Amino acid sequence: MMMFDSKYLLFVFLPGLLIGLWAQLKLHSAYGKYSEVPIENGMTGAEAARRVLDQAGLTDMPVEEVPGQLTDHYDPEKKALFLSSDNFHGRTIAAVGVAAHEAGHALQHLHQDAMFNLRMALVPVTQFASYAWMGVILLGFFLHLIPHFILIAVAIFAVLTLFQLVTLPVEYDASARAKEQLFRLGLVREDERVGVSKVLDAAALTYVAALISTFLQLLYFVMAARDDRS
Repeated sequence: MMMFDSKYLLFVFLPGLLIGLWAQLKLHSAYGKYSEVPIENGMTGAEAARRVLDQAGLTDMPVEEVPGQLTDHYDPEKKALFLSSDNFHGRTIAAVGVAAHEAGHALQHLHQDAMFNLRMALVPVTQFASYAWMGVILLGFFLHLIPHFILIAVAIFAVLTLFQLVTLPVEYDASARAKEQLFRLGLVREDERVGVSKVLDAAALTYVAALISTFLQLLYFVMAARDDRS
């Protein structure tokens, strides 16, 4: 059974856990450092996002505050930006960088970016696969009664890996748009670009970690399916 398989533990679970922890440490280190560094222009994250959106013609798009830490996101269905309290009110390099990154997703939506649209299309399928995986774990207790269990797991993790693979360039592109807009609009100075880049690059590492972890699980089940047929 997978949850008691030493190979899964050594080659999938532990590496995925360690890579994920490393990415989170990098993010919290960079974010923690630059959330203490004031932005020279004194703008809040919400104000910076508003400037980026307005310059793109998205003057009606709301920028709203949500509770939690690093809960910032762009909702393509509501066509609204949601910033965590620290970044909504924060007048720091980190707050402005994260807010601009989320505005970058709005720009992707506005310009009908192909990868962004593909990611949106994959969301319902990915959500179903995630819920299905929870059920498959429970059914795993009865693995000896379910000959197609491994093939189901392969299909689920193929979908999840594809989603993570598409997500990665979408996130990097949103960061690139954020850096470009912040500098073009004069919202950050040349020396502040380094801090913005470090925060956004560290955030991107969490998506890299998620991709690696999901791929390791896919690889495990592909190898298990091969061994089952041999």
